[in-house]
Parts: sequence; structure tokens; C-alpha cells
Amino acid sequence: MKKIQSKLRLLLFLPIIPILLVFWGLLEPYFIDETETVANIPNLPESWEGKKIAQVSDFQIGMWLDNTNTIRRSISKLVEERPAAVLISGDFIYHSLPDASPEINKVLELIRPLTEANIPTYAVLGNHDYSHKPPKAELGQRVEAALEDIGVVVLQNEAVKLELSETNAENPEQKALYLVGIGSRIAERDRVREALEQVPSESPRIAMMHNPQSFEKFPARTAPFAVAGHTHGGQIRLPFSPQWSWLALTHKDEVYVDGWIDDYGEAGNQLYVNRGMGFSDIPIRLNCPPEVTFFVLKSQQS
Repeated sequence: MKKIQSKLRLLLFLPIIPILLVFWGLLEPYFIDETETVANIPNLPESWEGKKIAQVSDFQIGMWLDNTNTIRRSISKLVEERPAAVLISGDFIYHSLPDASPEINKVLELIRPLTEANIPTYAVLGNHDYSHKPPKAELGQRVEAALEDIGVVVLQNEAVKLELSETNAENPEQKALYLVGIGSRIAERDRVREALEQVPSESPRIAMMHNPQSFEKFPARTAPFAVAGHTHGGQIRLPFSPQWSWLALTHKDEVYVDGWIDDYGEAGNQLYVNRGMGFSDIPIRLNCPPEVTFFVLKSQQS
């Protein structure tokens, strides 16, 4: 009799499980996972040793129930921590309305505290910044221009020197650390070799892109430390099994991982994928909280 009662209780409980999962999936996006990890860069200048840079990604502003409050709190955390640089790896907006102004203006409102705090902020554009499919070049140009207007440096297959104001004046001859920013893959603008041509050989560098698939284009030992976003870490996934995820089922041509990717890309290259802040398709995250990543830079012999 007791066994029958136990089975009945289990049967009554089973329909509640999906409800609980949906409830948690709606709640989890409000939590922020602050991840800190070491990034090794060959020939890193001594002045950059131990410095922190941060990455956030995939705001997806404009999607129904977008994650604005979590983004705002994440930006506040970055202003509080004051990393040496902040990298934003694309998808500022979602599928844009006919007039993208409300989405773009909200993005500027969220990001402006970084530049007002004089924290160097760099970005690349993602697929949604071009209205996804088909890509709209004029929309990407609007997003880029708006970000540049508030002091964000947007890189389109370009390389720039990262500078530490407190050390450059003391040692103007020191080796520069470069940031290589790659254009959107889905917009067919990821020209890796064009960007790498702007970096002197053997110079230390960080590479940033939106889509992890762009990482495959880097020749061996040209991207010892690279960052990307785009995948949302799978967004809805089973514990300890990132490949079993909502996005893996709906977008089978993409890489669905987060954190450091093992055995991906050419020899000597290493990629970190940030889970981002926003959503694709539905405003739920499960076993995949929004992420702010802090990288502690360390030197490494080439």
C-alpha cells in the first residue's frame, strides 16, 4: 500500500516539474555570474601583467522582456571594478523594429556610464546589429555611429593599441598590447587576415569577435587569447552538458559552449566564449546565467 501511495505522489508531482523549470528559467536571468579567469598572452608588456580586462556580450535590446535591469546592474559592477578595458562582443540590439531608434537609444543609456567613467570601452558588432537575416548594412552603420558618439571604439577588422595612461608617459618605448576586432560573420564582414595585417609580428594581442566561428579563420599562434559571444552558452541546457541545449537544437551549425574552448581553432590559439546577457527566441535561461567575465592578464613565453 505504501509503495502505491509513493507512486501516486510521484505521478502527482511530475506535472509540476515543467512549471518549476519555467519559473526558474524566468528568474535565473536576474542573477549575474561574475567569472574571473587567467588569460595568458605571449610577450605581454610588464605594465599589463596582472591587469584586468572585462567582457560582456549579447544585450539583445528590443526583444520582448529583454534583460535590461541585469545589463544595467552589470554595467554598474564594471564601473565599480574599473578594469583596464571593457570589451563588448556584439548583438547590442535584437530584431529591430522599422525604426531602430528606441533600441539604439536604450543601448546608449545602458553603456554611457562606462565611457563617462573614462573606462576604455571597445566593441564589435553582431548579427542582430545588422537585423540578422538578411543583414542590413545601414542598420549596422547606425549602431556603430551611435556607439562611437558616446566614446565606444567599434572595431571592424581593425587593430588598435591598448594603452595604460599611468605607464605610457613613464615608458614610451614599451611594447604595445593590441586589440584585434573582427566584423560580423553572418553579415559576411569577418576579415581576419585584414585585421591581423595591422599588428606587427610577435606583438602581444587580444582578439575579439562576435561569432565563435570566426575564430577558425585565425592562423596558428595569431590569437593566443580571443573572446567571443553569440551562443548565449546554449541559453537552456542540462547541467554539466552544454551541448544539450535549446540553441544546439535550433541552430545546429553553431558552436554551443561557454568558457574556454578546448581543441578548437589552430595551434597556439585559445578562445573564451561569454554567455552574454540577453536571449534568443524566448526570455528564459536555464542552467546558463548571464555572465560578466574578468580576465587577469598574465605573460607567457612564446
